[in-house]
Amino acid sequence: MKAVRLHEYHQQPVVEEVPEPVVQGPFDVVVKIGGAGVCRTDLHIIEGQWADKSGVKLPYTIGHENAGWVHEVGSAVSNVEVGDTVILHPTTTCGLCHACRAGNDMHCVESRFPGIDSDGGMAEYLLTSARSCIKLAPDTRPEDVAALADAGITAYHAVRKAVPLLYPGTVCVVNGAGGLGHIGIQSLRALTATTVVVVDRNAEALDLAAKLGADQTVLADGKQVEAVLDLTGGNGAEVVLDFVAEQGAQQDAFAMTRPDGSYFVIGYGGTLSIPTIDLISTERNVVGNLVGTYNDLVELMVLAQSGRVTLHTKKYPLDAALDALADLDAGRVRGRAILTP
Repeated sequence: MKAVRLHEYHQQPVVEEVPEPVVQGPFDVVVKIGGAGVCRTDLHIIEGQWADKSGVKLPYTIGHENAGWVHEVGSAVSNVEVGDTVILHPTTTCGLCHACRAGNDMHCVESRFPGIDSDGGMAEYLLTSARSCIKLAPDTRPEDVAALADAGITAYHAVRKAVPLLYPGTVCVVNGAGGLGHIGIQSLRALTATTVVVVDRNAEALDLAAKLGADQTVLADGKQVEAVLDLTGGNGAEVVLDFVAEQGAQQDAFAMTRPDGSYFVIGYGGTLSIPTIDLISTERNVVGNLVGTYNDLVELMVLAQSGRVTLHTKKYPLDAALDALADLDAGRVRGRAILTP
């Protein structure tokens, strides 16, 4: 089969032939990939940012946002059958550890993260687990939903955590209206009555944000912090969801957060520098966010299949994976890039 393989960090992946995965354990599932999301994390992987954290052995297949059709199942699999349309929770988990039992399965002590620490889904087939499979309506097109498997639940998970803080009359700033941010806006609209203010440096992204339900949009032109403070009476927002968190955006986003507010870090790549006195004197919270749970993805798919959350995508054949990565890196993708093996 064809797969997008990374052989060396700081070098572009290559599309090459590799053996198809096969079922080995009783709960294994092999999925024929219909859609694989292209994520900024893939760019960070290529740059070597995940080398020490993932421990992956090169070469390997990237791609951690996947949907398709069940191709083969292990002997103990009972929740899906060959031919079922599925979206995949990005991690494979044990189901037995404390984190899994508590519903925080993305912190499973035995988890595997295809596309990060093992072969992923930018390929024709992917080996996963029955515990990762969410069965979808048969007429669902995998390429239309694949990015919800990571970008979607990452955004939804952060919003879900922020919901108790976003009662009517509050303000939530969405910093970055790209692949994750545009899903976050829709999730906020579906789950809260907060006022949504979207900040982005791209006018087209702000136009999309307005169409998706943003109450206010702010162009990141160097004066975005002052603009947000003006919109909030000088106080800042109760919650800032930072889908950028690099190249200085993280400092601006924290500065947009009001006293007793919460700054949710979702994007990454930069370093946040905060004097400790600024934390204790204002009692602001900094909250990290990692992917989302299996149940988060189930809930998000309910919103997606009812039309309350939609993905804006640009599709590429598998052979054009390098074009998709280049377009994402250059900011030419509005919404999400999707490979369609």
